[in-house]
Amino acid sequence: MSIQDVIHEQVTSHPVVLYMKGTPQFPQCGFSATAAQILKACGVGDFYSVNVLENQEIREGIKQYANWPTIPQLYIKGQFVGGADIMREMFQSGELQKLLAAAQ
Repeated sequence: MSIQDVIHEQVTSHPVVLYMKGTPQFPQCGFSATAAQILKACGVGDFYSVNVLENQEIREGIKQYANWPTIPQLYIKGQFVGGADIMREMFQSGELQKLLAAAQ
């Protein structure tokens, strides 16, 4: 299985997936902390997270998978949503809450 296959499996087998630096409990960067906090503020207590610092292949592969250069990356129902800034904008407009509610 290629790393792209592994990533595809992760994003399609879980309704909400966050690729981040660190874990939701112990984020290792401010953007990852913000992303996890936004999901919690939306009432998503249980989401699948991948710590990219533990696997260099996934860390590089996820950037290619979405053609997005930065981490964190949020996926809802297999679709790439965006990083921390996009999540913040969508949260403030209420759009993120609707997407998450439909995914659960």
